[in-house]
Amino acid sequence: MGLNDSSPGAVRNGRGLSEQWAEAAAAAARPRTTERHVTVHKRLVLGFALSVLTLIVVTAVAVALGVRFEECSSGGGGGGRERGGEAGSRGSARLNGSRGERGDEEAGAAAAAQPWRNSRLPGTLRPRHYDLRLAVHMDNFTFSGDVSLELECLNATRFIVLHADRLEVDRVSVTAEGGVGRPANKPGGGVMRVHRHFPFPANQMYVVVLHRELKPMRLYRLNVSFEAAIEDELLGFFRSSYTLQRERRYLAVTQFSPIHARKAFPCFDEPVYKATFSLTLRHDPQYTSLSNMPVESAAPPDEDGWITNRFARTPRMSTYYLAWAVCNFTYRETQTDSGVAIRLYARPDAISSGAGDYALHITKRLLGFYQDYFKVQYSLPKLDLLAVPKHPYAAMENWGLSVFVEQKILLDADVSSSSYQMELTMVVVHEICHQWFGDLVTPVWWEDVWLKEGFAHYFEYVGTDFLFPKWNMEKQRFLTDVLHEVMLLDGLSSSHPISQEVEQATDIDRVFDWIAYKKGAALIRMLANVMGQPLFQKGLNDYLLSHMYGNAARDDLWRKLSQAMRSEGRDIDIGEMMDRWTLQMGYPVLTVSRNQSEQLPTHYITVSQEHFLYGEDERKNNSLQWQVPLTVAVGNSSAVCSESLLWINNKTEIHRVGQMDDGSWLIGNINQTGYFRVNYDLQNWKLLIQQLHTNPQIISVGNRAGLIDDAFNLARAGYLPQGVPLQLIGYLPEEPSFLPWHAASRALYQLDKLLDRTDDYRLFSDYVLKQVAARYHQMGWPTNGPGVEGNVLQASYQTEELQRELIMLACSFGNKQCHRQAVAYISDWISSNKNRIPPNIRDIVYCTGVSLMDEDVWEFIWMKFHSSNAVSEKKILLEALTCSDNTFLLNRLLNLSLTSDLVPEQDVIDVIIHVGRNPQGRNLAWRYFREKWDVLNARYGEALFMNSRLIGGVTEFLNTERELNELKDFIQSSGVGAGPALPRALEIVEGNVRWHRLHRRQFYQWLRKPPGANAG
Repeated sequence: MGLNDSSPGAVRNGRGLSEQWAEAAAAAARPRTTERHVTVHKRLVLGFALSVLTLIVVTAVAVALGVRFEECSSGGGGGGRERGGEAGSRGSARLNGSRGERGDEEAGAAAAAQPWRNSRLPGTLRPRHYDLRLAVHMDNFTFSGDVSLELECLNATRFIVLHADRLEVDRVSVTAEGGVGRPANKPGGGVMRVHRHFPFPANQMYVVVLHRELKPMRLYRLNVSFEAAIEDELLGFFRSSYTLQRERRYLAVTQFSPIHARKAFPCFDEPVYKATFSLTLRHDPQYTSLSNMPVESAAPPDEDGWITNRFARTPRMSTYYLAWAVCNFTYRETQTDSGVAIRLYARPDAISSGAGDYALHITKRLLGFYQDYFKVQYSLPKLDLLAVPKHPYAAMENWGLSVFVEQKILLDADVSSSSYQMELTMVVVHEICHQWFGDLVTPVWWEDVWLKEGFAHYFEYVGTDFLFPKWNMEKQRFLTDVLHEVMLLDGLSSSHPISQEVEQATDIDRVFDWIAYKKGAALIRMLANVMGQPLFQKGLNDYLLSHMYGNAARDDLWRKLSQAMRSEGRDIDIGEMMDRWTLQMGYPVLTVSRNQSEQLPTHYITVSQEHFLYGEDERKNNSLQWQVPLTVAVGNSSAVCSESLLWINNKTEIHRVGQMDDGSWLIGNINQTGYFRVNYDLQNWKLLIQQLHTNPQIISVGNRAGLIDDAFNLARAGYLPQGVPLQLIGYLPEEPSFLPWHAASRALYQLDKLLDRTDDYRLFSDYVLKQVAARYHQMGWPTNGPGVEGNVLQASYQTEELQRELIMLACSFGNKQCHRQAVAYISDWISSNKNRIPPNIRDIVYCTGVSLMDEDVWEFIWMKFHSSNAVSEKKILLEALTCSDNTFLLNRLLNLSLTSDLVPEQDVIDVIIHVGRNPQGRNLAWRYFREKWDVLNARYGEALFMNSRLIGGVTEFLNTERELNELKDFIQSSGVGAGPALPRALEIVEGNVRWHRLHRRQFYQWLRKPPGANAG
């Protein structure tokens, strides 16, 4: 495995000059031998004297050059200072991100001799074990520590280069431990003389320069003492707080992924440098400490009254999976049949109320499920789930200590909706999957982060189906929530391949996006369907067993899956097929049409592929091709028959399918298992629409949803006339299933935000209400049942979700009866102070009530937001406040969210985004975002997803020329550091403006046609 981009040989070859300097300096310090031969000839004496003089001059020059070299090495930083002959050298070097840089010309020239100037670690050393001891001071939010690293030298070097960021390094020492494989009782090489140590902030590295080389195949020990602050910024080792009985309590927890372990201790902070860890935590006895492994020994209180917990040694793992927490939480626990202890830690009041019981229960079942599916046992003796009030992400899969933000793991059965329960379930399923894909087998480098995130996202749906088979997640919700959503992003020219090069630390953030998660999951699902589940599982088992406790790259996965295929006589090169999907951006649209040639019979079809892009201009010079597993079926008014699998490798191909007559239609991508769109000739679209209007259930529910999504997006991109998708959804009054309604709702929502500020908007909203009315009145409103267990787990999930979808559409598009019902619910709540609104529709009712009613209702919801203790209830109350039509209240909410602690820090972004989705607040949120960009970027810039989600959420529905120009101006003046989110936002807004220019007129013309008229 390649450890880095720089060759270790460059370090070795570049040492000559620096060693000469060091040796010359050492020579100058050695005493010269006294001349004993006083009878030597005068000329010899003179020659000797001249030689000595020359040597002194050369030595002086060498020393001067050596000093200059060291100044360059430290980049001007004040690093450690040399202490001749001492094993350790003391110094103080605060890594502040600004010192240590010289000009680019010096950096380029010295790169070979100065490996810390490369963005990746040099690969000359490998950590084997960390012994980390920390004292945690919760009274002043600081910590101090010592780390002892056992290192194996791979290539000779004088430099120990590792990561450290914002650490105050105090003492550094190095000792030689002996050779690899040397018996423990055999003495090593003793103390290594440290010449200097210093930070290199530009690459968040710390450098130890030795007087002599470390030798290959030898072991060494690096000891570093340091201290740092427990930050308030959600990364590294950070603090959080909560209120219990009016008392503010604090906790401290780690978030090291992807590159923040270096903020907590000096380490080799790249995924490939796996090692074992022994952690010791010392702290005030009022707190509990947790880590990846169980407590191995607990020392009684010392003279200060503090306690010390030493945790058992971990398996080999990457630094970003190390975790610890210091808190005063309580817990509930259970145990698997195989003896794995599972605990859920949370605020004492949350534990006593039972809010963590649901997650604890499903975690126990999930460990068993994954062990059976992967045929690989869970590796650790325990698994703790930690619910924290503040966290940058939904959760983090630290091995043995998974951390969740409270909203994604605590469930109040009396007030939580089925959709909230579903979301929480999937987050837990995702994180437990990571205990295998991520913790046990880790991607070699961040370019293949989808190898863990794509699998975990795919198994969200597979694992949830195991827990609740009636939810039918993998075959249904996966289509709308993963496939359809990510294809919106991946159809942009600003998209990127799922595997993308990562050079700098600043590049790592951009690989954590929905392309990695959702496209990764969609490609894995497509592959699983091509292979079949038994072979897919066989390949995954072999992959995990071959790379457990190590690292793997995508080619390792392709190799194991190909071997599984060959074991059953199926010679498909998975790597050749999948490289097209992972190393190219985007996806194809396949156009399937009957063969028009009179020379071929009617059971031949023509299939062509091209790169699907929303922008028509970007499609002109595109030559990308994929190996596409296209499933095709022929159907008619009574049945679907003769399904075929066709491999499409070329731009255009002709294939034979089942016999067709004039009334037969074609449908491709059966059940939407493939990651591509399918278009047809207009006659086939007409036949499919006829089928949907007469007997929709002849076509599978997955394909009905897929036809809706494909039609709307093909029309938006200009591949189809605007009337085709509108005519297609005319069948929805006859649609009995949730999934097609959900697909239509998502497509209509996109159009709604494009049109909601146009003069003819009522034409569109009336058309939607016409499709919704009959089914909405038929389904009615839910009654307030006994809680989550009774409402969700026993009732028909699909029926509840359809009812909710119809109520949301009816209220959003202005159904008067829906508005009256929502207002009545809110009025009853205010007058009785009893909330009788069914949990499954509370978010819809709250939002509708706030938008229609007066300022007193907004104040009432604001009061309830602060008084509620249920995290799911607080979330929807806060979102409801963004639904007001009163711009004064919206502005007040925006200001309160950012400038006070009344709104949780991780919810501020959601407030701004939801205000922007409100037509009355769109300009307000857009202006506020630009004015507060510096504050927002400083607060959330380092956290994965947050900036990207904020930028996308605020800009995705801007659609006027003025707004487009404002966005361009903002990018030019302030867009530094936002990564790919701003170019993507620009392309989306340009597409919105282009749609208005090219298609809005045709769209409204179709809506004005009398009922029964043909599609345009």
